[in-house]
Amino acid sequence: MTHTGSEITAELVRDLLRDQHPDLADRPVEFGARGWDNQLWRLGDDLAVRLPWATLSADALLRKEHAWLPALAQGLPLPVPVPQRLGEPSERFPRPWIVTTWVSGTPADRAPVTRAAAAARALADFLTALHRPAPEGAPAGRGRGGPLADCAEGFARQLASAIEMGLVPDPDAVGAVWEDAVAAPEWAGPALWLHADLHPANVLTGDGTICGVIDFGDLCAGDPACDLAAAWTLLPDGAADRFYDAYRPVTDAATRRRARGWAVLRALACMCIGEAGVHGRPGGKPTWGPPGHAALRRLVATARH
Repeated sequence: MTHTGSEITAELVRDLLRDQHPDLADRPVEFGARGWDNQLWRLGDDLAVRLPWATLSADALLRKEHAWLPALAQGLPLPVPVPQRLGEPSERFPRPWIVTTWVSGTPADRAPVTRAAAAARALADFLTALHRPAPEGAPAGRGRGGPLADCAEGFARQLASAIEMGLVPDPDAVGAVWEDAVAAPEWAGPALWLHADLHPANVLTGDGTICGVIDFGDLCAGDPACDLAAAWTLLPDGAADRFYDAYRPVTDAATRRRARGWAVLRALACMCIGEAGVHGRPGGKPTWGPPGHAALRRLVATARH
């Protein structure tokens, strides 16, 4: 993560609204969260403003959400941040920004799922609705949703980093899960809509279950296994089978194997980012470590049976 923008304050958000969307400028503005790409500011009770702050790629991701998510959101059974307005670059803030609906809940990296059956059903229903064939011209993924083998270098890098930091007690077992996933037949169906970034900080919980999904910046078309990995990274022990029982269409063995590979990638990334956060390094998020460790433990344990 590299900070690339101006300091963002409530006053700046109000000024931007006053310049481009004056009908919203009198609403209360309150800081919400600082994500990987964007800052989130709550706007009144039902809206939010998202502004890029830390990556150069954030501009294109926000425009992608504004272009594609409103239509997709209409068929989803969980609340998502539906874009309402687009803010264009200006002298005051030289990057695009968007106004979306506000989604209530607590990120799952801070409030993990505790009601396994309800969460497995909620996640399955959400992905069943999202995973529809994408139209021609739908965005391609940034290293997600394609052949898992394309991520081999990234996996090796993440695993080596995690081993160096003493985070992986059984590297051979982790490697075995990955190799089995890569050996699975590739996706032969149509390219489906994917969220493609269902890590615990992008899924909201309430009352022990999943109540919302945020940050569709990586929205793309591809292999659903990329999203099905969330059964391992978001749900408690033993809940993955419940998820697959509820997800439609029924997945084949190859897709489940590829999903485990995507889950290993995400778990290692969360562990490394979490460790960086524990030690106060740039880009680190200490709350990402525990769900990463839990997911990797589940994946290795189930591979042995």
